[in-house]
Amino acid sequence: QVQLVESGGGLVQAGGSLRLSCAASGRSFSIGAMGWFRQAPGKERQLASAISRSGGSTYYADSVKGRFTISRDNAKNTVYLQMSSLKPEDTAAYYCAARRSVSVSRALKEYDYWGQGTQVTVSS
Repeated sequence: QVQLVESGGGLVQAGGSLRLSCAASGRSFSIGAMGWFRQAPGKERQLASAISRSGGSTYYADSVKGRFTISRDNAKNTVYLQMSSLKPEDTAAYYCAARRSVSVSRALKEYDYWGQGTQVTVSS
């Protein structure tokens, strides 16, 4: 089994920055692509960004493109999400997810492992 633990969430003013981290443990050798989903109150969980196992392929939702940067350190079994120029509409619970396949997927159902989530709140 794989465990994912997120950290780095918090309260920040609009225009500020945060860096989320997600550390994998357990059978982490089985992890392929990883992603960050987010869910605002009353809304569906949606993919914000994802990265392939090699790091050579990434995906960004239009709403975060140019402001968020995803990266990973396979030696540390950790994926990061650097968030800049944050907006109040970025307020959500952010969930780290991983799938066994090495390629990026936008589909929530194709992710096999999930973290518990970390809250990001952006004040105006």
